Amino acid sequence: MLAFSWDTVRLFVHIVAATVWVGGQLTLAALVPTLRALGSEVPGAAARRFNQVAWPAFAVLVLTGIWNIGAEADQQSHRGYQATLGVKMFLVLVSGLSAFLHLRALSRTWLAVWGAVSGLSALGATLFGVLLAG
Repeated sequence: MLAFSWDTVRLFVHIVAATVWVGGQLTLAALVPTLRALGSEVPGAAARRFNQVAWPAFAVLVLTGIWNIGAEADQQSHRGYQATLGVKMFLVLVSGLSAFLHLRALSRTWLAVWGAVSGLSALGATLFGVLLAG
């Protein structure tokens, strides 16, 4: 059996938090039509409950992401790694900011726009995270 290390713990916690943030957004988006059919207030109630889990997960993602950068210091001199990390960091910022704007949206149109931007940028950040992990 392979040995557990702090690298294992770090990546595991990061992946679990990403599962909540990214997977939760995709799941909630898929459920919106069904939730609307149950009542106009139901999607908002579900989103508020999700946010109680999603935002702490996003914070864990940021913290473990910083830990990941520190742990991979030997890779940082590689130009391709730096570029990939820069794109991932940008996508994480876009995902968090657009999720925040989604919370503040006053119309269905802006709810949809910011929700889509947040979900797509979260997926992009996940892809670039996989690239960084090798």
